Amino acid sequence: MTHYAIANLRNVVVGADIVEYLQRIDATLAPYDGHFVVHGHQPELLEGEWDGTLIVIEFPDLASVRGWYDSAAYQEILPLRTANSDGVAMIVEGVDRTHRATDVLATS
Repeated sequence: MTHYAIANLRNVVVGADIVEYLQRIDATLAPYDGHFVVHGHQPELLEGEWDGTLIVIEFPDLASVRGWYDSAAYQEILPLRTANSDGVAMIVEGVDRTHRATDVLATS
């Protein structure tokens, strides 16, 4: 099942460290078939308030996203981002195209 690495970053200081992080992250994703599906565009708010920049990276499965995040290559560049931004990062499992809203009732 598809899994996603999702981050909401705030207070990003775009300096040399963030530039280096951005220049190097794609190479860390490639071995795990990860690719950006949302990256850096400001949302059009329909409801509520939003603070930050949303990033969504898609992976084919949980093993791939965990492999990427835990990899030596990514762990080497991670401090470049965490020292220059605030935010949260998480892994979430996707759903397939047959998913219906009421499917979550069967798992609660």
